Amino acid sequence: MSNMDMSVDICGVKLKNPVMTASGTFGSGVEFSDFVDLNRLGAVVVKGVAAKPWKGNPAPRIAEVYGGMLNSVGLQNPGVDWFIENDIPFLRRFDTKIIVNVCGHSIEEYTDVVKKLRGRDIDLLELNISCPNVSEGGMSFGTEPEMAKKVVSEVKKYADKPLIVKLTPNVTDITVIAKAVKEGGADALSLINTLTGMKIDIYRRKPVLHRKIGGMSGPAVKPVALRMVWQVCKAVDLPVIGMGGISNAEDALEFIMAGATGVSLGTANFIDPMATVKTIDGIEKFMREQNISNLSEIRGIID
Repeated sequence: MSNMDMSVDICGVKLKNPVMTASGTFGSGVEFSDFVDLNRLGAVVVKGVAAKPWKGNPAPRIAEVYGGMLNSVGLQNPGVDWFIENDIPFLRRFDTKIIVNVCGHSIEEYTDVVKKLRGRDIDLLELNISCPNVSEGGMSFGTEPEMAKKVVSEVKKYADKPLIVKLTPNVTDITVIAKAVKEGGADALSLINTLTGMKIDIYRRKPVLHRKIGGMSGPAVKPVALRMVWQVCKAVDLPVIGMGGISNAEDALEFIMAGATGVSLGTANFIDPMATVKTIDGIEKFMREQNISNLSEIRGIID
């Protein structure tokens, strides 16, 4: 089909295809640019950017588990000033959109990052509300509807780019949080972040991770992620970027049929650096074989 169109629109930003990277699994693209043609990607979602450099958590902070991995890296990053000076110019060499994942331990830290990114050459912001809220005893911003709404509405005051809010799955009903952040001013949603998990070394009789628990990602979380994306797409009328265990085109297409506008690959990048490009090729092949000219024909077809 010569008139096949893979492009998607997220808050007025046109991506050439729906495939992007999941924050924290692709750095800022520098490490992967030797393997992957970044020009092929719909967008690069960079690792979390904080107001000041974060050292991250002590090792060991990565563990392999059945069907995926646990991480407690702790959003290690060199901070927003470094990001502006180094990563934006690097990424602008490529024909792809830049989505900046914003993290913080307090509302002030979030807003500091967003203020510094005003007027910068980026396309979208992604607010990581799974961060621990230090002023409220360490509970994630994204697990309590009123707190989630509050942080989004404060950040929104300073954002000059559309604001995607990334939801944590570690809640009783994710649609309640989705509705709360929409009220707070979210322009789009991305989900899911990692599920909380644990692994114990029975011979050392200790948890494998230094911090005992970490975020689980990888193929094993996909059915949970897909269910949550489907629920959120039914509950709120906002563009949704689906993620959680997506490894190939078939996985990505499931999320699109559940209602997602875009999809992010995370853990798959560690297994195969080419996973994103292979997924793009696979979606294109599926569209050609199924005589689909635009992804809108299959998006959200699951009632």
